[in-house]
Amino acid sequence: MSDLKEKVISEIKKIYDPEIPVNIYELGLIYKVEIDEKSKVNVEMTLTSPNCPVAESLPNNVKENIMKVEGVTDVDLKLVWDPPWDKDKMSEAAKLELNL
Repeated sequence: MSDLKEKVISEIKKIYDPEIPVNIYELGLIYKVEIDEKSKVNVEMTLTSPNCPVAESLPNNVKENIMKVEGVTDVDLKLVWDPPWDKDKMSEAAKLELNL
């Protein structure tokens, strides 16, 4: 994995779901992180539900945090609903944190 991608993922891991004490990366809300040759970051993410109370603010927080990473030129963030999020998308660390 490239250094820039590692830095981007590290920055994403600083963002927590307001209702669950686990970062959104470990929760499995980030489906894709790709960086093109011009250092533009393409992200696909979802939310735990379409009615999530942070549906407006969370994607903006992710984009803003990624833009803080040195070397990133732009961020294209897509909010996707397919496949729908479920607990199986969570990392083992997240499941342990939540006693699942």
